[in-house]
Amino acid sequence: MCFAHAGGAASAFRTWHRHLPEEIELHAVQYPGRQDRFEESHVDDMDAMAEAITAALRPLRDRPLALLGHSMGAAVAYEVMRRLESEAPNLTCERLFVSGRPAPEVQRPGALHRGDDDGLIEDVRRLGAIAPETLADPTLRGLFIPTLRADYRLIERYSPSPGPALRTPVTALIGEEDPEVTREEALAWSRTTSGSFALRDFPGDHFYLTTQEPQVVDAVAATLTPAVSHHPSESSDGRFLR
Repeated sequence: MCFAHAGGAASAFRTWHRHLPEEIELHAVQYPGRQDRFEESHVDDMDAMAEAITAALRPLRDRPLALLGHSMGAAVAYEVMRRLESEAPNLTCERLFVSGRPAPEVQRPGALHRGDDDGLIEDVRRLGAIAPETLADPTLRGLFIPTLRADYRLIERYSPSPGPALRTPVTALIGEEDPEVTREEALAWSRTTSGSFALRDFPGDHFYLTTQEPQVVDAVAATLTPAVSHHPSESSDGRFLR
């Protein structure tokens, strides 16, 4: 199950199935307020987001499950995994992959969601998250800003509550030139689990997932066991519970 970055959507993972073996089934969470869920209200609270996604994942708990999140999505995936383990003490998840995000205990403060639109756009431009033509088009920019602000509000106000370490193994993925996370900040994810931990770095910046897609997907697939799924699928949206 894949979780996109701030301002992102399920389509961020639309081509990953090309690199996956048949035994791994790909699903991507579609956050409210974008693409086919455009008419739904954005969710700007981590607890509300994580709890609803956890509820939507309950039907999948009878099969091996792995979560992967990038940037904001890494924090959302972590919170969903905490809830899944809390609800089902005997649940065995394959792995949590956290990409492009410092561990919760060393996360960086932020207040861009309280600023003007230009500040948000400048941060997106700095990271290269959105095509320049989208930022230059007033109509597209106007459609994108509410999603971006809600996501920044969610992640910048995120404060993890105390709780037990995960049982699920964790792998941190980073771009070697990512300004958003250092190697030390990524290594701190090792303290979120009592299971095994691994760190894997790739050439590239914050969106190394795009430039290194085949290599990243191959690394993820190689980490997972063949038991992850026996029902191949090109893609599927995880639905936010209404």
